[in-house]
Amino acid sequence: MGKQLITGVKIWRNGNFQNENLLLSDGVIEAFMPCDKEVEAQVLDFSGCVLMPGLMDVHVHLREPGFSYKEEIATGTKAAAHGGYTLVCSMPNLSPTPDSVEHLAEQLDLIRENAVIRVVPYGCITVGQKGEELSDFEGMASQVAGFSDDGKGVQEEDMMRAAMERAKACGKMIVAHCEVNDLLKGGYIHDGVYAKEHGHRGICSESEWVQIERDLKLAKEIGCSYHVCHISTKESVELIRKAKVDGVDVTCETAPHYLVLCDEDLEEDGRFKMNPPLRSAEDRDALIAGIMDGTVDMIATDHAPHSAEEKGKGLEKSAMGVVGIETAFPVMYTEFVRKNRMEFAKLMELMYENPNRRFGFGQELKVGEKANFTIFDLDACEVVEPETFLSKGRSTPFAGRTVYGVCRMTVADGKTAYLGGKNN
Repeated sequence: MGKQLITGVKIWRNGNFQNENLLLSDGVIEAFMPCDKEVEAQVLDFSGCVLMPGLMDVHVHLREPGFSYKEEIATGTKAAAHGGYTLVCSMPNLSPTPDSVEHLAEQLDLIRENAVIRVVPYGCITVGQKGEELSDFEGMASQVAGFSDDGKGVQEEDMMRAAMERAKACGKMIVAHCEVNDLLKGGYIHDGVYAKEHGHRGICSESEWVQIERDLKLAKEIGCSYHVCHISTKESVELIRKAKVDGVDVTCETAPHYLVLCDEDLEEDGRFKMNPPLRSAEDRDALIAGIMDGTVDMIATDHAPHSAEEKGKGLEKSAMGVVGIETAFPVMYTEFVRKNRMEFAKLMELMYENPNRRFGFGQELKVGEKANFTIFDLDACEVVEPETFLSKGRSTPFAGRTVYGVCRMTVADGKTAYLGGKNN
């Protein structure tokens, strides 16, 4: 690989864009250099672009092992690199579920063989995600980002209390999908305007926030580190806001689709169906307020690929889940930064700094470290065309939308994971 000099970029570090070049030596950052300083190296000119730390997504579904027809670790991580990510955390709704050292090993082997960026898996909270018996927390702790039954809420309070106690003892976080099964009542979109006008069965907001309320009380009681997945309701935001003031060790995430869309944007198409669903405009605005005041800590995608057949059955019968890892940064940049609703620094806080700090990933742009960065042309725009995705999934509510921010290169762990329209 030798020495490479990346020129023409503005580099995001120390909270600002710096006019400087980046010198790499065999994938390791050797120096940040003045633009007029010459050095013997292969020159990679990205004039007009920005270079920033690799993005981090703490909530993706890579579907392997068990469901490779939906996505593979290879395709999912290539898609992530195309989206500017150098690290993702993979959810445990797999087959076998990672609820033991043996089952986790199957996933880790596939990651080592096929991932083009860093993948840190979650271990299950309960065996088989069935909510009946705790997984092997102690055996898996050193190899997972935390413990989650994502896709399913832990229904029994005593089970969640025991899980938090075990997680605390292991020094790991509980990462919770919050959903009360008894409140779902067969719903599949938000119980709001669109559902009432079009005769669909709705999912009430209480199904999310009631379980968050329970878990926050437990987290305070036990002192466990607690992270809430994909919050979507105004009540969830307010509960977490108050819990933070109260000293609870809690963070949370939301996804771009909950910040940009609401149930009034729904169409009779499976690409608008996910769990939790698109909520009301009032909920969307509360999430935005939560991001701006620090209640909502990070943007995750909940990248959830399915086959075309599974997503082609309309709102009622399509599978829950949309893809988002290739569109998240451009959508957020376009809708918030370009429209002067958010500073670029805030976007980097949400998509890099906070997940890095909270989960202790340690990927930083600094001399002596392996390179983990992405390069975007923020002035270039393109139309979201799902057929061009590197993910196997094609179902996105942002199809046809014009967005700014085109990824030109992603380097993960010192190796090129994406370059100019292709993966290496």
